[in-house]
Amino acid sequence: MQKATFAGGCFWCMVTPFEELPGIERIVSGYTGGTKVNPTYEDVKTGATGHIEAVEITFDPELFPYERLLELYWQQIDPTDEFGQFHDRGTQYATAIFYHNERQFELALQSKQALEASGRFDKPIVTKILPAAAFYEAEEYHQDYHKKNPKHYKEDREKSGRDQFVRDNWTNDK
Repeated sequence: MQKATFAGGCFWCMVTPFEELPGIERIVSGYTGGTKVNPTYEDVKTGATGHIEAVEITFDPELFPYERLLELYWQQIDPTDEFGQFHDRGTQYATAIFYHNERQFELALQSKQALEASGRFDKPIVTKILPAAAFYEAEEYHQDYHKKNPKHYKEDREKSGRDQFVRDNWTNDK
């Protein structure tokens, strides 16, 4: 088993695209990339900790290769927005790929370069590729939020603009 860590705005919205896929063992919402040890949601949402909301995925690369995780990741975000994602604004909602080994770094860099070269976006791709850092699990009420609060999750996701962006920018005709 390996780990993959992705930041793509609100971590609630980064769980559902990866769950229930073959080879995905566990998805945890949490915080990474900052300086505060054991941050809470209240700490992170201020933007002062340096942490980013992220998901840590435990996966079997034989069943679901890292390359496929990367492909799916890019299709969930606006990689040109450096100040957050959709209606979630601030550095704590930035996009980033946190690599856990040299091979993940190489694959992440190749995928970013391929996206830049594709011409899909008119603006530069600003998603960072960073070494994995300490990952702190978010509070229990954030884990599987979409299952615990389906109505609120659906409403929040629709209002955020994420789904419309994905439809507009990640269709097969691009």
